Amino acid sequence: MRIAVVFKDRCQPKRCNLECITFCPPQRTGTEVIWIDKETGKAAISEETCISCGICVKKCPFDAIRIIGLPEPLKEDLVHQYSKNGFRLFRLPVPKAGEVIGLLGPNGIGKTTILSILSGELCPNLGHYRRTRATREYWDEVLAKYKGTELHDYLEPLVAKKVRTALKPQYVDKLPKVAKGTVRDLLKKVDDQGRLDDLASRLYLEAVLHRDIAHLSGGELQRTAIAATMLKDADVYFFDEPSSYLDIYQRLEVAKVIQTLSKEKRVVVVEHDLAVLDFLADTVYLMYGSEGAYGVVAQPRHVRTAINTYLGGYLKEENIRFRDREVIFEARPPRKDWKAEALVRFERLEKSFDDFSLTVEGGSLRKGEVVGVVGPNATGKTTFVKMLAGEETPTAGSIEGKWAVSYKPQYIEPTFDGTVRELFASQVGNRAEGGWFETEVAQPLQIRGMIERRVKELSGGELQRVAVALALTRDADIYLIDEPSAYLDSNQRMAAARTIRRVMENQGKTGLIVDHDVYFIDMVADSIMVFSGEPGTRGHGEGPYPMREGMNRFLTLVEVTFRRDADTNRPRINKLDSRLDREQKTAGEYYYALA
Repeated sequence: MRIAVVFKDRCQPKRCNLECITFCPPQRTGTEVIWIDKETGKAAISEETCISCGICVKKCPFDAIRIIGLPEPLKEDLVHQYSKNGFRLFRLPVPKAGEVIGLLGPNGIGKTTILSILSGELCPNLGHYRRTRATREYWDEVLAKYKGTELHDYLEPLVAKKVRTALKPQYVDKLPKVAKGTVRDLLKKVDDQGRLDDLASRLYLEAVLHRDIAHLSGGELQRTAIAATMLKDADVYFFDEPSSYLDIYQRLEVAKVIQTLSKEKRVVVVEHDLAVLDFLADTVYLMYGSEGAYGVVAQPRHVRTAINTYLGGYLKEENIRFRDREVIFEARPPRKDWKAEALVRFERLEKSFDDFSLTVEGGSLRKGEVVGVVGPNATGKTTFVKMLAGEETPTAGSIEGKWAVSYKPQYIEPTFDGTVRELFASQVGNRAEGGWFETEVAQPLQIRGMIERRVKELSGGELQRVAVALALTRDADIYLIDEPSAYLDSNQRMAAARTIRRVMENQGKTGLIVDHDVYFIDMVADSIMVFSGEPGTRGHGEGPYPMREGMNRFLTLVEVTFRRDADTNRPRINKLDSRLDREQKTAGEYYYALA
């Protein structure tokens, strides 16, 4: 089965020479394959006459075309198609009582579409993309297709309005645009079960209940959205990326609250933090496909097997390889014999604001060292990074050394008025044109596909990858990268971690990486700085420590233990109060024991 996909947001016929039409072999012999659609003003492709030569894909200057061959049996599994030459979704997962069902896969392959269908917001069109509205007739066709399956048993009462659903959306930063007033006012409106006070306590919302929604941070908005979803009296709950903006403490607490909910209700979660997904989910549906082109739901697996299969990149039952190479975690011992010259030395630093104070104990950053920075939100990690970058001046203490800094901030605003190519040219000049940039940065971070797109039109994940690439391409001695995993899917996070580490190692540079994803930190860091304190009031930083010592200090504060998976060496969170959890806490080895 052949599918042809045209990315409408990338296709720009007025800015090219219509290379897709000009170089198409059948088109040159008189067979119409590609044309400019009068309604959309974009390229359209006939899948019936396309010969899959791939010339149009290579010739398109805006990377706007995909020609993809798929197994013929998938044709019977088509669930939804958005338009001619648009995205297609194949198969659906089934929510189950008493379990947390996880969805794991790259961005742009249909996970949010699945939640919209299973929550009843979207009627699957089974490939009839001209159907723009849901009718009972269309739903009857869907029910007939799935008759005799578990999916039919789920959808039938959903269509009959006998099942209530609650959905926590992916983009919580849009919440202030649709809701006004204080957090308490919002939560009271949806509190069908009188659980507001209990849930506010468990999700650390008590301190913000009186605040206006418009003045909340990303993490506060996320926890408010999760609380609003859980307070509704529903039969099925959907959580789209519940850990975004949250620190590791908050992620684990949210996971525990969702697990408690699943004992009574059906729960489906989309999550990119693999450590949290492993801790949270019971059964996971892997998804594979091509971003913006198609997505396929694979068979359900136990969470451990699913994540290991995902890292391996091969689905044996479908004979599908969806990753070029296996993701490997190394159980690195502390580098006791490693000696390197100190690039940065800092005394005990203090920084005071009107309502927050930070103290960082003295330490140093060595050449060629990648330092992971971990700790709760609002305890001063970003402030420390800004002091190193010269954007903040310490109230007391000093920083010694001479170095050039490349800084990627935590929050990225797409203010540049131009294309990605023009952004790189203005920031790093010809450093973004050489073979090193192409091989070491552009390819692993998938930058080339958006090089001609305008910066202001990029999604959050695309903008993040551009920002990381830009930071790594600058000529600097120390690279300060704040929360590089935000908005990225699991694949992109691991690619970003490998890219950062490779650039630091190969060029002997120093990296300081702030992030909340334990997998990311585990892959990228040699040593660890640990921040603690009272969020929003005071912070205290220590280190850098050797990897194992630093993670032990950090996880002692979090009160969770990790072990290494016996097959993949990936970090796994031990179930709370399990035998391994108790043994490791008694031994003081929070990180890590081999499974």
